[in-house]
Amino acid sequence: MDGISALIADPAAWAALITLVVMEVVLGIDNLIFISILSNKLPEAQRQKARRIGISLALIMRLGLLFSIAWIVGLKAPVFDLGISGAVGAHGEPSFETQFSWRDLILIAGGLFLVWKATKEIHHNVDPTPTGDVFDTAKGTLGFGAAIVQILMLDIVFSIDSILTAVGMTEHVAIMMVAVVIAVGVMLVAADPLANFIHKNPTVVMLALGFLLMIGAVLIADGFGVHVPKGYIYAAMAFSAGVEMLNIFARRRKAKAAGEADTTVP
Repeated sequence: MDGISALIADPAAWAALITLVVMEVVLGIDNLIFISILSNKLPEAQRQKARRIGISLALIMRLGLLFSIAWIVGLKAPVFDLGISGAVGAHGEPSFETQFSWRDLILIAGGLFLVWKATKEIHHNVDPTPTGDVFDTAKGTLGFGAAIVQILMLDIVFSIDSILTAVGMTEHVAIMMVAVVIAVGVMLVAADPLANFIHKNPTVVMLALGFLLMIGAVLIADGFGVHVPKGYIYAAMAFSAGVEMLNIFARRRKAKAAGEADTTVP
């Protein structure tokens, strides 16, 4: 109890908490986009339930991993070495790692799954449907159980990445737990509005799938020791989303102008 009181009275602990919350929310965007796209493929009556279950599983796994910090940190220890010399970079360092830890293998597997899933969904959207609607995402083409399993698989990858980031920023488990609960709470609040926005603006699906494709490639690269600063990734995502918002706004203005023109024609 004294330890908790000391943390509450420590300004550095509050600074660490705020930083961690922001970081966890940003890292949770990837998870939320995937859950939103996947849940929108379910029948409408099951979508909200799938999102709630997916986010709840993310919270349970993150909290569970926090109680196993020693094991989580151990995931970064090398488990095998390919024993080959990688290409040399500009400063004489290897351009990729030949030693792989469990964390690396999990990131590579998760990245491959994300690339495969995003590519499959892009193909589904580009390939003309029987209704003639290229962006027909409202069809329930996925079983509820299959959706939960796929969400769970990505939850594991994103949860491990999230907790390892938290461990690197503070040593206090209580701060990590509070930050994770707040961040997942934000995800819970944002899940339905984001999924509904994607559903009402189906062209955004292609942009979101592009994000997932990029995130999958970054996870694979990270697993091979090629670390891409996450600031670059999220800056690119924010810029692309801003351009798409302008496109949506322009389309709505044109549609409104066309509607007003039709009403003035005798």
